[in-house]
Amino acid sequence: MKKIIVPVDFTLHSENALRTAAFFANTYKAEIVVVHMLETSNSVISVSNSYINEQIVFELKLTEKKFKEFLDKPYLKDVTVTPIIKHHKSFSDLHKVAEDEQADLILLSSKGATGLKEIFYGSNTEVVVRNSTIPVLVIKGLPVADTFKKAIFACDFSDDFIEPFKKAKAMADLFNCELQLLYVNTPGAKFRTTREKKDRIARFLEKVGETGNLTVAEVSDFSIEEGILEFAKTNESDLIVMPTHGKHGIEHFLEGSIAEDVVNHALLPVLTVKM
Repeated sequence: MKKIIVPVDFTLHSENALRTAAFFANTYKAEIVVVHMLETSNSVISVSNSYINEQIVFELKLTEKKFKEFLDKPYLKDVTVTPIIKHHKSFSDLHKVAEDEQADLILLSSKGATGLKEIFYGSNTEVVVRNSTIPVLVIKGLPVADTFKKAIFACDFSDDFIEPFKKAKAMADLFNCELQLLYVNTPGAKFRTTREKKDRIARFLEKVGETGNLTVAEVSDFSIEEGILEFAKTNESDLIVMPTHGKHGIEHFLEGSIAEDVVNHALLPVLTVKM
C-alpha cells in the first residue's frame, strides 16, 4: 500500500478516518492524500463574474486555513500528507481523484444513513462506494488503531465473484488477516439445496486455487444483508469485505446494492471491492 485517499469535511468523522489512515500509513509507509470537496454557493451564479471570482478566492483561502489547522496533529508527525482541494459538487467525483493519484485505498468514516435519507438521498459514503474502482474502507465510530485479525467475504460463489475475491484476498493478505468466505442462503427463487451449495462452492474454490485453504461458512436468513451482519456479530469478525457492482444486477445481488446496505448498517469496518 503506497497511497491512501481520505476525504474530509473537518468533522469528527473526518478526523476518525484521518487517524485510521495515519495508523495504516505508519504501518505500510504510505502517503496520505487528504481531499476536501469545495462547494461554491449557488447564490453567486446570478451575479457578476468578478464577484464569483472573489467569492471563490475567499472560500479557497478559508479552506486552506481550515486544512492547516485540521492537519496540525501529533499523529501525522511522521506521515507524508498531501492536502488537495477540489471544486466538485459532490463526492461522486472522488474516484476520479483516486484514479489520478493512483491510490491504493479510499478511507472514510461514516455514521450510515437510515430511513428517508437512505431512500431518497443516500449518503456521501454510498456515492463513493458505488463509483470507486479501487477498494474503499469505511469505518464506523472510533478510529482503527490495531490490525484486522478476522474478515468475512460475502459472495454467492458464481464466476462473477472470482475477481472480487482475488482483490479481497490481496487486501486480507496485506492486512495479515484471516479471510473467511460466507454464503447466505435466502428463501425464494435464489434458495439452494445443500447439494447445490456444496457443488457451487467446490467449483468456485477450485477455480480460484484455494481448495482446502479457506474456511467457508453458510448461514440462512431472510435477506443477504441480515445474514451478513448477524454472522459478523456471532463470528467475532472485525472486518466485512463486500463486492460491489454499482447498481448492475447480477446473480444473487439483483435487488439493489447489498454492499451499500451493509456499509450503511454495519457497526464493523467494511471494505468494498469493485466487481
